[in-house]
Amino acid sequence: MARSGHRRSGFTLIELLVVVVILAVLAGALTLAVGGIGARRLAREAEQTRALIAYACEQAELTGRTIGLALRHAGYRFSRFERADWLPIVGDELRPRTWLPGIVAELSRDGRAVEIAEAFPDKPQIVCFASGELTPFRLDLRLADAPQRYRLDGSADGTVALVAGDAHAR
Repeated sequence: MARSGHRRSGFTLIELLVVVVILAVLAGALTLAVGGIGARRLAREAEQTRALIAYACEQAELTGRTIGLALRHAGYRFSRFERADWLPIVGDELRPRTWLPGIVAELSRDGRAVEIAEAFPDKPQIVCFASGELTPFRLDLRLADAPQRYRLDGSADGTVALVAGDAHAR
């Protein structure tokens, strides 16, 4: 019998299994990396918001002018109280800010929820007074599709604390 000069071509079962394992490991690593990005973005946003509120309160005390913080679904802005009116601050550190996509904000004062609407309210929901006092508040920031949550607690003495937690720790 004559042998044909043809060799079998293709992959062995072991080669296919190795490729499947490599793809599974890469998919798992990618899932973990993407999940961590959202949590880091939320942490950065919460810390930036805390720092800006603390800065606004310092500026109110240093300048002797009351500064307010107004929240809406898409972001927040600071304003100064001048001549019986709230005027938005633009062009410096306290310029209007937009929340990162997917961030949900929930505000409460004295244990009661404060509505956050699509548009900025006429008067700010949080006020830093020239005396160094602050409207006591609780601001929860979370990702719409994740349990990670950060809480900003504003005290009457003008301090703002950042607390990390999850959605069930209320």
